[in-house]
Amino acid sequence: MKILLAKPRGFCAGVDRAIEIVELALKLYGPPVYVRHEIVHNRHVVETLRAKGAVFVEELNEVPDGVPVIFSAHGVAKSVWDDARRRNLKAIDATCPLVLKVHQEVDRDHRKGYELILIGHADHPEVIGTLGQIPDKFHLVSSVKDVERLTVEDPDHLSYVTQTTLSVDECKDIVDALNRRFPKIKGPRQEDICYATQNRQNAVKKMSDSVDLLLVLGAPNSSNSNRLKELGEQRGVRAYLIESSRDIRTDWLAGVETVGITAGASAPELLVQEVVDYLKAQGADELEELIVVEENVEFQLPQELLQTVITKPSS
Repeated sequence: MKILLAKPRGFCAGVDRAIEIVELALKLYGPPVYVRHEIVHNRHVVETLRAKGAVFVEELNEVPDGVPVIFSAHGVAKSVWDDARRRNLKAIDATCPLVLKVHQEVDRDHRKGYELILIGHADHPEVIGTLGQIPDKFHLVSSVKDVERLTVEDPDHLSYVTQTTLSVDECKDIVDALNRRFPKIKGPRQEDICYATQNRQNAVKKMSDSVDLLLVLGAPNSSNSNRLKELGEQRGVRAYLIESSRDIRTDWLAGVETVGITAGASAPELLVQEVVDYLKAQGADELEELIVVEENVEFQLPQELLQTVITKPSS
């Protein structure tokens, strides 16, 4: 049995930045440091940070006065920032810069008087945060059918943005439907699907013709991980979303000649290597990395944490 590893896979620059923000805040302020919602959608990452002194809460009313609180990589509504200011909390923003770009587009178009549409999945933290950037005239659509049912005040003055972790193909269908129904609708200047989501999907597309089974490492509530699994299935590959090697069933491997492995943007490489070791124990005797593109994106840390950065020795 052969193992084919997708590259790129796993952590993106936004996730790397968010995790580093929590670790640096713990170093600067000492534990406990509070984090509103999971910093990223991965149980292993959350438990590792919890062991270091991070406390994960759902809402700000669970955060005591006088301690730092970090907002997750998914972004938050403006009302959350307002609440933090009212309580004089030391709020640190770990929102992915690409999500912030969407927030800025929303704010700009709202100030210009546009009625806004967000393409995304209801109840996802990023969607909740983006919808919370403006008080009104914001519609959420998750499918072509949603577009067909949409009622707007002024069809000639509409603008749309997208959740960053959607499937490119899924987003294209909805965008096409919006353009058909509202020919004058204005889209973002640049594609809002983040580079990491696009690259990981491209890797799955490239490997799908070469594998009999696809294993996607990621959390059940990770949007981009679910999209990778769905993309594999759409291309005719039997695919499973797993959180670790413990989720793999040996009967999945029956008759399989090549197993493809990828990981969502919030899944650590440690979990990928555990899956590789498991498959080797099951008889895999060949390992190949399928490289689609090399990623070298880095995002700057918040200014207040830069003082704690320790220069890493060159490798």
